Amino acid sequence: MYQFDYLMESKEETLRLELKTDIETIEMQALWAGIKPNMRVADIGCGIGKTTFYLQKLIQPNGCIVGVDGSKERILFAGKHYNGKGIEFRCKDIREPLDELGMFDFIWVRFVLEYYRSHSYDIVRNISRILKPSGILCLIDLDYNCLTHFGLSHKLEKTISAIMRTLEKNADFDPYVGRKLYSFFYDLGYQEINVNITPHHLIFGKLKEKDAFNWKKKLEVAVINSGYGFEEYEGGCKEFIEEFKKFFVDPRRFTYTPVISCCGRKPA
Repeated sequence: MYQFDYLMESKEETLRLELKTDIETIEMQALWAGIKPNMRVADIGCGIGKTTFYLQKLIQPNGCIVGVDGSKERILFAGKHYNGKGIEFRCKDIREPLDELGMFDFIWVRFVLEYYRSHSYDIVRNISRILKPSGILCLIDLDYNCLTHFGLSHKLEKTISAIMRTLEKNADFDPYVGRKLYSFFYDLGYQEINVNITPHHLIFGKLKEKDAFNWKKKLEVAVINSGYGFEEYEGGCKEFIEEFKKFFVDPRRFTYTPVISCCGRKPA
């Protein structure tokens, strides 16, 4: 099994993924993209398998799905908690050939490409090889990831932008991948390309427990491990985190992140 370096890796990452996966949103996005009963589907970057499990429900009565992820730990968790008839989980490096998985009618790639800034187009091209002619590819990812807030101090805003630039350099993270998705389809010659933009993070008023936990882990994992020096703060990373937390629990704060969904049909 292949294991890759994942920016958000922590002891509680499985719980974070469990809490942040919204089933109604997944179903709406998949139906919008054109998922249908009886398809053979690949869920690329399946994580803990929760999304895979619910996509399987949309392709009944005779559909089947393969969840693919680079984390051995996540694949083992998925096989234990989200297995079922017509569901298979495989640990694979999605940058390498995936031909042994067979061919698919529908391929789903959600919140994956942001972790592969320098390889995102090559990954989409690689995935496209296992999509049947006239099959549907759906790519979903964020734009301005973690960057759009109102109510920040100048110092806090400057530091957040610097952290994201550092993550781009050190972790190959792409906070702007959402805007690139359409071009991937265009350059690969896909037909019937469609695009949709909706809010993913939309945080105002009293902070919800789910959002508090999700952003707490972003601070504890991605920010601390970013390699950024925090020169703006005498107390370093710890002082930055305390200031951000104070900002984030303030009900006056406004935070949002757009999610961009693209789908297209592979030329016959």
